[in-house]
Order: sequence, then C-alpha cells, then structure tokens
Amino acid sequence: MYSTAEFKKGLKIEIDGAPFAITDFQHVKPGKGGAFVRTKLKNLLTGRVLDQTFRSGERVKKPDLMEKEMQYLYKDGDNYCLMDNETYEQIMLTSEQMGDAVLYLTENMNLQVLFFNQQPVAVDLPNFVELTVAQAEPGVRGDTASGGTKPATLESGAVIQVPLFINAGDRLKVDTRTGTYIERLK
Repeated sequence: MYSTAEFKKGLKIEIDGAPFAITDFQHVKPGKGGAFVRTKLKNLLTGRVLDQTFRSGERVKKPDLMEKEMQYLYKDGDNYCLMDNETYEQIMLTSEQMGDAVLYLTENMNLQVLFFNQQPVAVDLPNFVELTVAQAEPGVRGDTASGGTKPATLESGAVIQVPLFINAGDRLKVDTRTGTYIERLK
C-alpha cells in the first residue's frame, strides 16, 4: 500500500482494479479543513486521464505490475511478435497494445513490456533509436545546413522532420519520446 505522502510523478497505483500512473500531483493545505492531494492519473489499460482527489494520509493499493525485457521479432498482419529474452516464450501484441512504438520498431530491437496481472498493457521503447532514412527529397541548391527542415521517411515507416543535408541511406539517431531528429550517425 502507498500513502499519499509517497506520491510522485510516474508512481503506479491501483484504483478499482485498474492500474494508473500518476502524471501530476499537488499537496493542498486549505486554511479550513484537512489537507488533501490533487492528482492526474493515466489509466495504463485505456490511456484515459482522470482527475482524482485523495485525503491526506489515505492509502492506495500497489498494482500487480511486472516489467520484462522482450525482443521484437516480426510483424504478422496487424500483430507484432515479441520474445521474452529469458524464457524465449513468444507473445503476439496488437497495434493498439503497441501504441506509438510501432513507428520506431526494427527487427531484433529490445523493448520493455509492462504486464498487469500477467497481461501485457504497455510497451516502452528505448529513449533513442538508430534508424536508416528510406526516402528523403534532395536538398535544393542554395539551401544551407543551418536552415530549414524537410520530411524524411525512416526504415520503420515513421516520417520525421530532418535538416536539409540528410539524404536517403543516412543513419539517424531519433528521440522516440518526441519523434524528433537528434543527429546523423557516421
């Protein structure tokens, strides 16, 4: 059990049998009455955001969460096959369960998969991935490297904005949290 004094961003709690992650919280001490904690909670199963108020000192359950490192193997139609790195057991996840991770997947990539009651609920990519540019318009003569950007399609299918000097075949470092170009790799 967690007390409201232990609340922090990213803490995972269970309310009414569903796992939630605290995205924001605020301790409030009004001049009259008891103190309380205002929170914004994200449901890990549905992604819905909920505003909830707890009395100071109230206790909430710890969810039955487990995180496993798994390797992405291949895509089969609308499903994605992942393998547990320890037991070599394979599971299939739908594109809804994978979320935005599908934009940056490459074969044999290691992912963190969050399980609630032995069911996969969320997939976390590494913060940065290295991908090859599959298609990019050539830069126009006279454009500078310090100037504008252009869209580029990556090997995973994601389209991101890159500097004008990037060409097809270049390896890029991409931030998966924001979907932005970081640097060109040699």
